[in-house]
Amino acid sequence: VLSSLPLQMMLYFNVYYFPVWCLAEGTMLQLKYHLLPPHYQFLLVSAFLILSVAEGSRLYLGYVGNLQEK
Repeated sequence: VLSSLPLQMMLYFNVYYFPVWCLAEGTMLQLKYHLLPPHYQFLLVSAFLILSVAEGSRLYLGYVGNLQEK
């Protein structure tokens, strides 16, 4: 098996820390949302959604790719 153990360990822990990051970032966004101008509100929500989707797909593809040696 040619899968990388250090990479697998980092992905494993990142899978568990990602929801914590999402919760903390979502809470901070909710707390400061009403204090920002509308264009910053749009930019922050867009960035949060794009980063969340990108990180989730990165973790999935890395996890599956490492275990299948791709």
